[in-house]
Amino acid sequence: MRLFRQHGYDSVSIAQIAAEAGVSRMTFFRHFSSKESVLVEDLFDPAIAVAIAAQPSSAHPLARVVRGLVAALSEPEAARELSSGGFRDRIQLVAATPSLRGAVWASSANTERAIREALTSSGTPEEQARAAAGAAMGAATTILLNWASGPGTVGAAEALTTGLTSLVGPS
Repeated sequence: MRLFRQHGYDSVSIAQIAAEAGVSRMTFFRHFSSKESVLVEDLFDPAIAVAIAAQPSSAHPLARVVRGLVAALSEPEAARELSSGGFRDRIQLVAATPSLRGAVWASSANTERAIREALTSSGTPEEQARAAAGAAMGAATTILLNWASGPGTVGAAEALTTGLTSLVGPS
């Protein structure tokens, strides 16, 4: 993050990142698929899919997605990541760097796909699953970008929980 803040994301090369970390470019690529993935890769898609699949299939698809996302936020690994200072720094950098928008879209598309598959595997029609996944991910992205640019009076998990729950109301 220091390199990105000091020189700007677009000016920092993978070679510089690897040198700063004391590793080779090959080692960098063992851990990250691209420079963008250092900032936007979402490792929680499997946990999100499991949490959504665990919601009652009789519930409305959007309610299942929101409640599943909120449940996934409370998992220990997600809670640690969302409460870290590095998380806020990454979201702020992403929000301020137009060249990262494509990577954010791709990461969101992967999460939407995991959500859609969790819904359709329990009988939700494809179009309803697509709409629920897209609505929830659009809301989550907007909430996180606004949170990162705000005063930081609440944590990311609380901002996401409050914002997403407003889509469907409390359980």
